[in-house]
Amino acid sequence: MKPYLSLVIPVYNEEETLLLLFDAVYQALASLSCSWEVVLVDDGSQDESLSVLKTFAEKDVEHIRVVAFRRNFGQTAAIAAGIDHSQGDVIVLMDADLQNDPADIPMLLERLDEGYDVVSGWRKDRKDNTLTRTIPSNIANGLISKVTGVHLHDYGCTLKAYRREVITGFRLYGEMHRFIPVFAHSVGAKLLEVPVRHHPRRYGVAKYGLERTVKVVLDLFTVKFLLTYSAKPIYLFGGTGIGLIGLSAFLLLFLFIRRVFFQVAVLGSPLFQMGAMFFILGFQSILMGLIAELQVRTYHESQRKPTYTVKERVNVSKE
Repeated sequence: MKPYLSLVIPVYNEEETLLLLFDAVYQALASLSCSWEVVLVDDGSQDESLSVLKTFAEKDVEHIRVVAFRRNFGQTAAIAAGIDHSQGDVIVLMDADLQNDPADIPMLLERLDEGYDVVSGWRKDRKDNTLTRTIPSNIANGLISKVTGVHLHDYGCTLKAYRREVITGFRLYGEMHRFIPVFAHSVGAKLLEVPVRHHPRRYGVAKYGLERTVKVVLDLFTVKFLLTYSAKPIYLFGGTGIGLIGLSAFLLLFLFIRRVFFQVAVLGSPLFQMGAMFFILGFQSILMGLIAELQVRTYHESQRKPTYTVKERVNVSKE
């Protein structure tokens, strides 16, 4: 039978933590009245993590699923693989290092049952290094909230619960797993953020440092483009082109007035070259927008990708 809940956990070099992780997960999920599964994705671990995962999978065929990568592809790829190989109507994501507390999962499900599509964890009392982890994370969270318009205190907290239908219409790349709530919001998902427990890391070291903040900022540009301009790229390229042509017209008009009324040579000023350059760049930008529009239509029509999302149907066939 298809489970109601799928708990997706990416694993990378967590051999020492896994035994405690399984104990905590079983304690948290055993009390649930719904059916459940745990999908663990080994992200090319170099220790004995995969062997431990296989042992638990052999002992509990009903609940434990294991997906093993050939090499390390990163947390986002592991989460994407876990979602792809899960079956539940509700998907909960969680880290394997036990800084997230599995005991919070029932609470997330309760809030989900109140009518929300996404319940996002907020590490309000975070137990990480303030200088290298917490402060950069807070800055990134503020920037993401400002740019996307989806205001969350803690995008970096992996512990989140989702209804499957709001997170399966897009693919994840780079460090984009933290932007899943943004993508879900773009299709009309109802979001809620709740405080969750956060524990100091017991074993090993953190897999990410300050360099991750740079990757997140770069991915933010991609997310903003996909959300705002993916369906109508002409608005970005065409708008930029019109702005450049407008700037070109202003410079040329200034040179014309100066030439007529003040007898100043046009070709002797670098403003003429700048005006011509801005006009050419603006025209090229508009052409790029038109080409992008053709590509968007080819993408949607060749793959039969809809330009809308449906929440529910009543007396209407899906075919």
